[in-house]
Amino acid sequence: MKSVTLKKDHDLLAKIEFIEKEIKELKSTVLKQHYPPHKKLVTLRGIIKGTDISDKDISLAKKSLKGKMEI
Repeated sequence: MKSVTLKKDHDLLAKIEFIEKEIKELKSTVLKQHYPPHKKLVTLRGIIKGTDISDKDISLAKKSLKGKMEI
């Protein structure tokens, strides 16, 4: 009886591992479709280089974002 339970546990763990592997493959496929490797990600770092941003600019930006947020 104990060996039957161990076999069932082993089968269950094998199924879980198989499902985990399938999920990883699915995730990889979806990511490759949405973010193909040949496309370079563009960063905004340096785009405003040499521009002075004041505290007033930051507070105005925050205020404009707060008006658009729904809580």
